[in-house]
Parts: sequence; structure tokens; C-alpha cells
Amino acid sequence: MAEVLEGCKRSLEITVPAAEVERETERAIADIQKKVRLPGFRPGKAPAGIVKSRFAGDIRQEVLEKLVPKFFNAAVEKDNLRVVGRPDITDVHLHPGEPLRFKAEFEVAPTFDLGEYRGITVTYSEPQVTEEDVNERLNQIREQKAEYVNEEPRPLADGDYAVISLESLAGVAEPVSQDELMLQIGGETTMAAFSDNLRGASPDESREFDVTYPEDYERKNLAGRTVRFKATVKAVRRKELPELNDEFAKDLGDFQSLNELKDTIRKNILREREHRAQEDAKHQIIEKLVDAHDFPVPDAYVDRQIEISVENKLRTLVGQGLDPKGLKLDWQKLRENEKDRAVRDVKASLILDKIADREAIGATQDEVDREVQRIARQQREAVAVTRAKLQKEGALGRIAANIRTEKTLNFLFEHSRKEASKPESPAPGQG
Repeated sequence: MAEVLEGCKRSLEITVPAAEVERETERAIADIQKKVRLPGFRPGKAPAGIVKSRFAGDIRQEVLEKLVPKFFNAAVEKDNLRVVGRPDITDVHLHPGEPLRFKAEFEVAPTFDLGEYRGITVTYSEPQVTEEDVNERLNQIREQKAEYVNEEPRPLADGDYAVISLESLAGVAEPVSQDELMLQIGGETTMAAFSDNLRGASPDESREFDVTYPEDYERKNLAGRTVRFKATVKAVRRKELPELNDEFAKDLGDFQSLNELKDTIRKNILREREHRAQEDAKHQIIEKLVDAHDFPVPDAYVDRQIEISVENKLRTLVGQGLDPKGLKLDWQKLRENEKDRAVRDVKASLILDKIADREAIGATQDEVDREVQRIARQQREAVAVTRAKLQKEGALGRIAANIRTEKTLNFLFEHSRKEASKPESPAPGQG
């Protein structure tokens, strides 16, 4: 029987009979004998004794590579252990005429009793969409469809849209140059230095001025720097918004009237809010399930989860235009900071798998096919090409697992007890 060390760690001391060791040794000698070429002997005809003497290290390695996995696997199968990761083999005792003995330390998948998972209480309220919400979204669309019309040449004033050419004169390693840039004088998204120095300037007029960027500015080559620019005004423009009427709705797509467009916007906002509210409720369910189930998890699972988390963070950095190699990251500290979250994520995955097994929840072939079709549309390629690629990468199994997990979370949400969030109490002296 395997000795329990701690948590999911186990230890086995395994003995391989001397006769088995002898047979494997003879096979290894014969195998090497066929391959080696020794002076004075025809290929494959070198005496076994010489081969055994000259290639003792290779023979030992071959014997261990054959017998250790074979007898380790037999031992764990006998004890019905689900091994996670690779075993650590130590205390190897292999001498002529004696049994092979070795010690294996390894981790096993955890076993735990599933607690109650139906009827978990979550804070959830059915989302509402007001007329104000619809109008706000409608105005956002209207802003996107705005046109910018050239005005007669005149000095720039607050609210005007200035078309300028911009070039850096000093203060930055890589020169900044833009032939045509539009910004609003006094606008919320316009840095004050630009508005203050361009206000009153007319087309064809150039001005030089300094702009100091904050330390957390999104463009890292400008962050924390004071840059001297030369800006030349090319045009003055005003923004014209389209009228909100049936024609506006028809121009956007398959809408016959403004009211029809509003109905669609209302449904879209409701769907978005329902998704966010349900995702929040599902997160509450996961956290409560993890809190209610106390069991150890293998380090191998946790390490893999940490790797996934760190890889995701790196992808996010790359997506932001940053080179992770240029960042002074303390990888050890980063991994340590991820450990607690990784343990909870692993537990959540194991609990959800067990619930899915009990409730016979799984992904159907149609569901997997629909997801493959969605990915193919996203990547603008034939479904057959996408499927072949995913199959080669071993991703179809992951797709099915993700669908299974999502269906399990939907099941838990449907069977949860929903409580509306309590309104915030007014601050002392108010209400």
C-alpha cells in the first residue's frame, strides 16, 4: 500500500524480482550486442561478456527504463491510484543477482465528497433597461456617425475641432510626427497643453510649445516626458450630428423606423446586462462551492494553473504593445502571488467536474460543431480547415470541456436561490 506523505503526495517502495531483472538484463545485452561494432569482431558477434563489461552503464540505463515504469504502473493500478504528473524515483538499488528496489514519490488526483450544490444563495436581480439607457446608447451611435465639416478660416475657439500637423522638436528619443491629427479645443480627451497653446491660432499658423505627459500615460515612449512640439493648424472644423429619425435608423441597417431601432437597442442592452449579472452570480456560486469543500490539490495541477495565468498576463502585456522581455518582472514573486488564486481555480474545476458527472452533463457533438463554426467565422476560413487545425492542436477536447463547464454553471445558476441586492443605506445625516 502507498504511504500517505501529505495532501496528495504518496510514496511507494517497489521491489522487482531478481529473475525479472536478470531477464531484462539479458535482453538489454542482446539488444546492444546487435548494434555495436567492436574491433576484431563481426557486427553483432561480439561476446556477451565483453558487451556486458564495456556497456555496463548503457545496460543499467535500459533495464531501469524498462522495469521502473512497468512495475510502478502495476503498483499504482493495484492500489487504484490516479497518478498526477511524473513520479520522483529515488533510492534505486540495482546490483547483479539481486532484486531491483526503488522508491517512488508522486501525487494522486484528490478524492472528496460532494456537498450540497443545489439551492446556493446568490445576490441577483433581473436587469432593467430605462428609456434613458436606450437614449444614451442611441447618442453613442449618433456620435459615431457624426460628420466634421470645414469652417471658413478663423481663430480656434473652445469646442472647435482643429486639424493640425504635429512634429516633436525635443524631449523624446524617437521623433513623433503626424501629418494630420484632429483634436477638440477644450475637449475632455484633449490634453490642456494642446488646448491652451492652440486656442486663438488660425489655419496656416504654426506654434511651438511644451507638453508634459503623466507617468502613467498609455504611450510608454511619452510617459513622464516633457516634449517640445511644433504644431501647424491646417483647418477648423465643426461637428454635425445626424438627426434622430426613421432615415437615421434605415441608414444603420435592417430597420424600418426609429422605434424599431430603439427596440433592438433595448434588447441588446438587456442581453448584455443579463449576461453580466449571470456571470457575477455564477462567480458567487463558484466561490461558495470552493469555500464549502476542503480538500488538498496536487502541486502539479496548481503549477499548471499558475502557468496558464502567467501566460494570459503576458498575452495581455503583448496586446498592449509591451515587450515582456524588457520588463523587470520578478517571476518567482509573480508565481507566488498567483498561487492562492490558482489553488481555488483548480478546486473549482474539480468540483464542477464532479457535479457534471453526477448530473450527467456533457457537450453534444452539435454544440462542439457550432463552436467550431463560430471560430471558423471569426478566423474567416473554411470550417473543415478550422476543424483540422483544432484537431491537430488537440483543442477539440478543450472546447468540449469548456462547453461542459459552462452548461454546469448554467445548471447551478438555474437551481440557485436568488436574492435581490439590498439597497445601500443612506449615509448618516442623509435621507
